[in-house]
Amino acid sequence: MSGENLRPLSTLLEAVRHSFRGVLTDIDDTLSTHGRVTAEAYVAMERLRAAGLLVIPVTGRPAGWCDHIARMWPVDAVVGENGALYMIHDDHRGALRKRYVVDAADRAAARARIERIGEAILRSVPGCALASDHPYRETDLAIDYCEDVPPLPLEAVERIAALMRAQGMSAKISSIHVNGWFGAYDKLTTTRALLREEFGIDLDAERERFTFVGDSPNDAPMFEYFPYSIGVANVRRFGERLATPPKYVTVREAGAGFVEVAQLLLAEHS
Repeated sequence: MSGENLRPLSTLLEAVRHSFRGVLTDIDDTLSTHGRVTAEAYVAMERLRAAGLLVIPVTGRPAGWCDHIARMWPVDAVVGENGALYMIHDDHRGALRKRYVVDAADRAAARARIERIGEAILRSVPGCALASDHPYRETDLAIDYCEDVPPLPLEAVERIAALMRAQGMSAKISSIHVNGWFGAYDKLTTTRALLREEFGIDLDAERERFTFVGDSPNDAPMFEYFPYSIGVANVRRFGERLATPPKYVTVREAGAGFVEVAQLLLAEHS
């Protein structure tokens, strides 16, 4: 990833900023900072939504977390497990709606395979571990390489992803985990379905009216698709390993970078 190809966020044209309809965002190391969502980042989500923008986290985190996020956070919906599902809370009916890409029978059949693959990876790559949120997952395998274990070198991280792919899984590297799943979906395909099914938005026709904010290789489909995608500053740590970089980059890292994005967009609504 060439640093000179990342344009400063401040250069995003005013007319573009004014046209945005929604903000899609990764969570870990984008909204969160050192594993926690700061008060400033949380308030930034709330202010964006109050300004009339759709706010939708698009994350590799598990279904169990998504249930909480959809119900409790100031967001319009959430895409979880790297696109395996979305959840949206209907405030009028007081009900949570869930939509899975893969049906219940196929999800159940995949679980035994996922457990076996996980055990084999733990034996093959010393120092990694099942993610602490693994019990709350419904569709994928998450291997921790730096969240609750000492950080592994990126070569070991890529080895984990290669082992998943050798078993026929899709595999993506986030800032903390390597996620693997069976299926052709990703963050982008399910975000497109969510916006069409729940908000009547044809994303292909309106992609210039949305931005995506992220920080790591599993965000690459979103960085590539959205003409005004944004990386928080820590995206630079992946260097050339990030095949498709964002179009713009913040000055600050992680949650402070997300706040920077929100402040720029909210200036258009003041």
